[in-house]
Amino acid sequence: MRIEITDLDTLRLHRADGLDLRGVTLARLDLTDPDVDALLRTPMDGALLLGCALRPETQRRAQAAGALLFPIVPGLPYEVYRSHLYTCAELFDGFDPDHPETYADTLDARVYRHTREQGYPPDPLHALAERLHDHGISEALHDVLTGKPVAVMGGHALTRDSAGYRDAVELGVALGRGGFTVLTGGGPGAMEAVPLGVRLSDRSIVDEALAALAVAPRFASGAKVDAVEIGRWLAAGLTLDLPTGDRARTIGIPTWFYGHEPPNPFCELHAKYFANSVREEGLLTVATGGIIYTPGSAGTVQEIFQDYTQNHYGSVGPAAPMVFLGKRFWTEEVPAAPLVRKMARGRAAEPWILVTDDADEAVALLSAYATT
Repeated sequence: MRIEITDLDTLRLHRADGLDLRGVTLARLDLTDPDVDALLRTPMDGALLLGCALRPETQRRAQAAGALLFPIVPGLPYEVYRSHLYTCAELFDGFDPDHPETYADTLDARVYRHTREQGYPPDPLHALAERLHDHGISEALHDVLTGKPVAVMGGHALTRDSAGYRDAVELGVALGRGGFTVLTGGGPGAMEAVPLGVRLSDRSIVDEALAALAVAPRFASGAKVDAVEIGRWLAAGLTLDLPTGDRARTIGIPTWFYGHEPPNPFCELHAKYFANSVREEGLLTVATGGIIYTPGSAGTVQEIFQDYTQNHYGSVGPAAPMVFLGKRFWTEEVPAAPLVRKMARGRAAEPWILVTDDADEAVALLSAYATT
């Protein structure tokens, strides 16, 4: 496996151990200091330098030694060679809750505007930059995940004052009590209600949290970004003082492809992608502890059958639980569950498919699977 070095102290230790740089990745390092430059006087066949600052003579020497150099890409509002996930503080930097229109000044909004300006498909430079960014996000996501993470899928349209939103919060409370790391699509609706519940982990304060959110029950719908409406929605969420532990237990996986839907403020980390296809496949793949499907629309149905395909063929590991939460919805209104059950008959996935109205029963199945 390729070694990746992202700080100068690690580079110094690597070289002090008598190791060369063949096949090593150096990312986002300032290598212009003469003392640091001396560390590069070693075999570098197959080395990969991503976004590093180099003296001209060092650059020529590295290329002659067989290294591949990917330069800093100027004029972008995001880090191309990223090695860590986003925090809400980073995505919403510059936002003033007292002035909701300032959402337009945040990193999240600026990156989305940039993608819209490029059009689709973007030119080769921006396409390459976005793919390198997304690769870094995938690596960073794998670095922070432990155990068997559980994902919850569901619609974005649930308003904060709806019964469905409360149900999703209650589900999150149950998952939080179960000790799970919980993944969602990172946006509004069910995608924010579940992580809110995970972080509350106490049913007695759900009413208080929902009352605080009631001042802005919905985000601006439609494909056009309304910075003021989104800002009001975001400001209400940021008023909640939510506990944070020593590790992130709520991770959102949103995309700038749907950048008109803001990432929610309740996920502790966001693995935000440019490519929606990479994001969707990645979310299903890393949810090795199973997936709960709350009522949703076409996107949720698509995820169900993508997930079942992975389980059917065992393409990413053993079959994991598929929980359909909402019997009537998943058997009558959108009858996806009966078809999945029929296809799973006699296969390894069959015992891990559950259709229920009981969140505690859902969590019990996930807990049982986690011990296998």
